[in-house]
Amino acid sequence: MTDPAHPSPPPILRVSELNREVRVLLERGFPLVWIQGEISNFTRPASGHIYFSLKDELAQVRCAMFKPKSQYLAFKPENGMAVLARARISLYEPRGEFQIIVEHLALAGAGALRRQFEELKTRLAALGLFDTARKRPLPSLPRCVGVVTSPTGAAIHDILTVLRRRFPAIPVWLYPTAVQGVGAAAEIAQAIRLASQRRDCDVLIVGRGGGSLEDLWSFNDAAVAHAIAECSIPVVSAVGHEVDVTIADFVADVRAPTPSAAAELVVPDSGIWLSALARSQTRLDTAIQRTLAAKKQRLEWISQRIQHPRRRLQGLAQRTDETALRLQRAMVHFLRSKQQVQQQTYVRLQRQAPSMIIQKYIHHSVQLLQRLEGAQQRRMGDARQRWIAAASALDAVSPLATLARGYAIVRNTQDGKLVRNAVGIQVGDRIEIQLQQGRVLSRVEETRDE
Repeated sequence: MTDPAHPSPPPILRVSELNREVRVLLERGFPLVWIQGEISNFTRPASGHIYFSLKDELAQVRCAMFKPKSQYLAFKPENGMAVLARARISLYEPRGEFQIIVEHLALAGAGALRRQFEELKTRLAALGLFDTARKRPLPSLPRCVGVVTSPTGAAIHDILTVLRRRFPAIPVWLYPTAVQGVGAAAEIAQAIRLASQRRDCDVLIVGRGGGSLEDLWSFNDAAVAHAIAECSIPVVSAVGHEVDVTIADFVADVRAPTPSAAAELVVPDSGIWLSALARSQTRLDTAIQRTLAAKKQRLEWISQRIQHPRRRLQGLAQRTDETALRLQRAMVHFLRSKQQVQQQTYVRLQRQAPSMIIQKYIHHSVQLLQRLEGAQQRRMGDARQRWIAAASALDAVSPLATLARGYAIVRNTQDGKLVRNAVGIQVGDRIEIQLQQGRVLSRVEETRDE
């Protein structure tokens, strides 16, 4: 138990242990942060990692950006550049130096826009605006194509050129709007809502030509994203060039790399449709000719089959006679077959009659009685023979047979015991002598032990 008056001394840490504990506390205690500053002391060793400091008017901090992240930088960092860094707080243990580990680096102006882009993208994704399940297919042949873009830009010219080339019969409805600058996002959203309400078109292209991130920023607006998501007709996003990506691209039902590609997507090639129509026309003409030929052939065949009523009546009378004969033969055959079935049934019934069954069982009973009497006589004969043999065997060992040969059985009348020798009897004892026939009572006069 620790004495409160004498507390135990604190543990003694090594320098490396202290630095490790501080690094863990820093990395766990701070989330990813955004830091803006000016690059100084920039170095890039052969390893591919980059090291520099970020500074402002009052302070600076050491930074490290390792090769897996630095190799994807969109620009070449230099001293004096104003940048925006996304980093985590850490400590370089060997020297005990406070530093930050940079995960992403962008120029200050573009970096701020990029951060706003990522934040808006995350927020809209959480609302489900990017879900694949809500995206609709484009119509195979729209009645009308709507375009939300600037009426003076290159995008509308490229779209109209492609639409006239591919399917000039489809009309185009333009919803003019500004595509960059202050208030452009609100105009774009309003134009999309107008197209959704009026439903003049079956598909809507929303886009503009290429430009910088700032030029395309109107299509990275939440109002535009919600307008696209709520639009009642399918929307194709065609903003900038193929490498440009905006929030509108994620929300739209289909993303086209360029405005011209969007026009290619929304309408089919009229040449292909005309070729398919011509093939269908040819198949239809062939089918009509084949049907007419078949109908004509059937008409000729029916005309040949038409006969004079008298000949038809004669034929029908002959068919009636033949039918009557067949019916008569069928009735005779039917009656014979039924008669045969009746006879077979009668025979079976006779076999199953009670008198026949009783006679069969009486005959069977007589046979069983005869077999029983025979078996009984055989068993009695066998028993009689066994009895005679047993009597003969018993007679062979019977005392009576011994008496018949002249021997006798002597008993002492006092105790009834057999007398087997002279020693067991005294003079004067009464004895009983059993012969083959009868018994003799006598008294002992003399005994001899011979």
